[in-house]
Amino acid sequence: MTDHYYTAEPTLAHDEHTFTFNLLGNDLKFTSDAGVFSKQTIDFGTRTMLEAFDADKIPDGRILDLGAGYGPVAISLAKVMPERQFVAAEVNHRAVDLIKRNAEANRVLDQIEIVQSDIYQAVQDRFAAIMVNPPVRAGKAVVQTMLREAHEHLLPGGTLTVVLQKKQGAPSAKALMDETFGNVQTIDKAKGYYVMESVYDD
Repeated sequence: MTDHYYTAEPTLAHDEHTFTFNLLGNDLKFTSDAGVFSKQTIDFGTRTMLEAFDADKIPDGRILDLGAGYGPVAISLAKVMPERQFVAAEVNHRAVDLIKRNAEANRVLDQIEIVQSDIYQAVQDRFAAIMVNPPVRAGKAVVQTMLREAHEHLLPGGTLTVVLQKKQGAPSAKALMDETFGNVQTIDKAKGYYVMESVYDD
């Protein structure tokens, strides 16, 4: 289990990979490594979630990238929203180091607070939006906690945006979001991926 990307201390030998990828209209440079999620490229689910997210409808406040991996969500959003502050929370120590390096490489480190956190354990404050591409392989309980406890970490009018494949539990996640928030919408679908969003209505 210690070799999986959703554990705190991966034991795989380091095997860094640096690449450039265009996200939200910006060519961004990322370094990834063995033992982190989607080492070779930005995964399709993350890209679909980013394209579907509408920051114009969220309130003022910081945005939380929960389970941030090596940081593509927080970093790409920071580039297009220089007025916003972000928190990138990740359990994997190796990934936490990569977020910092990638944020520096893309000149957005001043916008991103990087937190080593087991789900919301080290996350303080309430947020204008929470973005989650859940670690499905970590198990249903982890995914459900990420979605359910988002309710306690959003500002009024804030959004929880989640991407999941249909075959990996999107329908049950959508039902949980509806149960927790009293609302949920599928805001995009592509290649079996569903981007779902709930609004915290205090």
